[in-house]
Amino acid sequence: MKQPIMVGLLGLGTVGGGTLRILQNRVEDIAQRLGRPVQVKKVLVRNLHKPRPVVVDPALLTDNPADILEDPEISIVVELMGGIHPALDYIKSALKAGKNVVTANKDLMAVHGRELFDLAEAKELDLEFEASVAGGIPIIRPLKVCLAANRIEELKGIINGTTNFILTKMTQEGSDFGEVLKEAQALGYAEADPTADVEGLDAARKLAIVASIAFNSRITLNDVYVEGITKVTARDIQYARQMGYTIKLLGIAKEIDGKVEARVHPAMIPDCHPLAAVNDAFNAIFVKGDAVGETMFYGRGAGDMPTGSAVVGDIIDVARNIIKGHTGRISCTCYHQKPVRPIGEIVCKYFLRLVVTEKPGVLAAIAGVFGDQGVSIQTLIQQETIGDSAEIVLVTHPVREDNLQMALKILSDMPSVERVGNVIRVERG
Repeated sequence: MKQPIMVGLLGLGTVGGGTLRILQNRVEDIAQRLGRPVQVKKVLVRNLHKPRPVVVDPALLTDNPADILEDPEISIVVELMGGIHPALDYIKSALKAGKNVVTANKDLMAVHGRELFDLAEAKELDLEFEASVAGGIPIIRPLKVCLAANRIEELKGIINGTTNFILTKMTQEGSDFGEVLKEAQALGYAEADPTADVEGLDAARKLAIVASIAFNSRITLNDVYVEGITKVTARDIQYARQMGYTIKLLGIAKEIDGKVEARVHPAMIPDCHPLAAVNDAFNAIFVKGDAVGETMFYGRGAGDMPTGSAVVGDIIDVARNIIKGHTGRISCTCYHQKPVRPIGEIVCKYFLRLVVTEKPGVLAAIAGVFGDQGVSIQTLIQQETIGDSAEIVLVTHPVREDNLQMALKILSDMPSVERVGNVIRVERG
């Protein structure tokens, strides 16, 4: 048997445990695929004596990163720690030492991707990150390789399982956000501090990564407009269903007239759209290319084994490149510098829920404000009156966001408008 390709793992948490388990279970098959075995030589952990999610030889464990980063036999470093620091320093050290890198770190790639790609390209090394966006769902390699003949026009996706689980339960059971969040935390779908998920930050990081690849232009986390699901109510979902829509937290990226728009927010999508049927903790990414048309990638976007599957796939790919002597074949594909369209310039339909004083002339006054700002109403529903108040629900025709926000600002200052209950963008099918 030929000499094994040595791997060092940085981290042995949920994803690290799944990755190691797959490598242990597929030793013979991987060796047959490559003609050489892949062997984990060292695993970096914080606590050498902590119980592990996977059976591991204690001799493999170390709490000293130098045992991996400075070992000349290790040619692939797999970073599964998460967070920015010290992961960034470890990856840079690995690349500078001539080691190929595989990572699942969305935080790092969304913020420091350019820096790391430049370093990997200078060293002619592989930097693979398939698991950083959609867990076990392949999307990075399909965009970089399989769909390379296309000009990607649009992608939209459900790329956070926690929020999709919450919105699914709210839709199916008519429950409010707070009670479903508690259930999600009890089941392990949501963290004790769910901010990154429910405020859209996790999805925004993933969208920055995948949009950069789709449109061949660097999109960072700061370029993505972000809005979470905490304002979505059971009432909004009920109205959406009446009109034939489903509410999902979507990551949306489009190229229009040479500008890229990248946004994460709750959106109403028609019930007939494939994404409307993606429920619970599943993820899906819908891609439209000029040659291939519409495609969708669907599956489990998180978890130890699904994410570990993507990590091991990258390890095998890098190992194959090492054997053939061709690492660094596909480097950063962000060869354009396209401007990012501000959120105020986007054009779409909007669902609005307003609580107003129940008296003559209010509806006409609201319509007048909308007309002055170029907002045209497509559908208007006046729901039940409660005391001296009435709830007005409407959907606009496509309108520029700046115009809508100006209209809402004027409405908020009107004595007859008690509050703006919610504003949700409506995506076309």
